[in-house]
Amino acid sequence: MRFYLKQFILLLVVPTVFGQVQEEINPPEHIKSVILSGPTGDQFPVVQIGEPIYLEFDDISASESDYYYKLVHCDYDWTPSDLLKSQYLKGVDNQRIIDYGNSYTTLQPFSNYRLTIPNENVSLKVSGNYVLEIYDNSYELQFSRRFVVYKDLVKVGGTVKRSRDFNFLNEKQVVQFSVNAGNFQLVNPKKEVKVAIIQNYYWPSAIYNVPPQFTLGKELVYKYDKETSFFGGNEFLNFDTKDLRAPSSVISRIELKDLYNHYLFSDRFRVQEPYTYYPDINGDFVIRTLQGEDNSREAEYTRVHFSLPYDPLLNLDDVYVFGKYNNYALTDENKLSYNEENGMMEGDMIVKQGFYNYKYVLKREDGTVDLNAISGNFHFTENTYLILVYYRNFGDLYDSIIGVGSANARNISN
Repeated sequence: MRFYLKQFILLLVVPTVFGQVQEEINPPEHIKSVILSGPTGDQFPVVQIGEPIYLEFDDISASESDYYYKLVHCDYDWTPSDLLKSQYLKGVDNQRIIDYGNSYTTLQPFSNYRLTIPNENVSLKVSGNYVLEIYDNSYELQFSRRFVVYKDLVKVGGTVKRSRDFNFLNEKQVVQFSVNAGNFQLVNPKKEVKVAIIQNYYWPSAIYNVPPQFTLGKELVYKYDKETSFFGGNEFLNFDTKDLRAPSSVISRIELKDLYNHYLFSDRFRVQEPYTYYPDINGDFVIRTLQGEDNSREAEYTRVHFSLPYDPLLNLDDVYVFGKYNNYALTDENKLSYNEENGMMEGDMIVKQGFYNYKYVLKREDGTVDLNAISGNFHFTENTYLILVYYRNFGDLYDSIIGVGSANARNISN
């Protein structure tokens, strides 16, 4: 009886704020390694209705706390839609996550939680933007993550071009694409259709509200230059801690204290260097360990140490280690501080064993974030672009997603 009463109170106490953009909320310090993925493994699920999404996270307090999940359907601009829960969900959310277990043979104990949607309690009825929210036993929101559900009704083809803007000839990439409606009826595409373009699944830099440049029969054509351009950035740096005791080309030494401590070789400023290609996973991370068979519950947490020489380029701006490992958040934990003894910017953070992409970013005094001041911008950089096509007919209550496309800068052309 207490369990069902608790779910009912959760439903009443934490209402969704309608009209407010549903930003992704990052978790408190004791929740780490949040992974939300689809069948392909990408950590921003883009799935068709019926396909599963998988959530996994760790609680390093290791107290086997209770966590609950909610699902919020959103419109194109990530504000909650006008749909009732019964209109976009089959079944009931506000359920407790029951798949969890404690770590074993690890120096840092933790509880690992797993959730799959759809499950026996809930599934999704309609396409569109969704937010998955996780609450604790006190009905407080711990974190949230976005994902996308679509129907494959139109075909989307995209390419990446070099910018024709002479000022950014070597720095920017332009996404050009078309939407072929085929048998799908579009009466007024300029009113009914909207698109969103996302670089490397990083939502803060997404481009919205770009109308079709022109139409060819049932094809909507977006061949802009400036309107759909992105700074290319640079390939991410990386380190791999899957083997706890093995230094590598990027790990200078390893010390065992309360946790394993991995000291990376000092990084450098790449903004003035020529572009060099080496494979990355565009900011993402993969949990893995050679010290056990279950990556989720046998992987250790290690303390990774970063360093970057101080340069006048930094001024007095704040420097952060930036990557998907903490959903690109800028927190005290991943902030570098100046070491007067050696003239280095240094920092450390606790992450789970695995392969990680990262780079350094600057937070200016006015609060803006410069993603590429340290690593530079190059039009050659390999980036993945996601193209989402939204549709709302006259009288509809929500924005559906009728097609998804992708393009990669690996095949960039003039």
